[in-house]
Amino acid sequence: MPLVRVDIKKHQNPTFAKRVGELIYAAMRSAIGVPEHDNFQILAEHDELHFIFDPVYLGINRSDNLVIIQISLNEGRTLEQKKLLYKTIAESLNTELAVRLEDVFINLVEVKKENWSFGNGVAQYAS
Repeated sequence: MPLVRVDIKKHQNPTFAKRVGELIYAAMRSAIGVPEHDNFQILAEHDELHFIFDPVYLGINRSDNLVIIQISLNEGRTLEQKKLLYKTIAESLNTELAVRLEDVFINLVEVKKENWSFGNGVAQYAS
């Protein structure tokens, strides 16, 4: 059960954020086996005063088209699966939406399964 948060600067195309989300979901399905219908996303656009980043941290030259992606998911994916996910997301955003590879920032937050409630006040994954 991933929960995806995407933050970008306000984009001139009103469907851009939604398209980013669709590509991320497809990448999660193919790279880490996220099942169909397991798609929960928060897509946020910000003005320049509310979207702050270092344009050269770690020697990576970022532009104002930076896409910050945070994915909370159950722990247990291998390093190889995570690397494939990063690569798949970055390449699909680059190919489909012309987002520079340097402008794809991804953070995974791994949590234990009992830390989710999908509704009804129940921890559906708790043992």
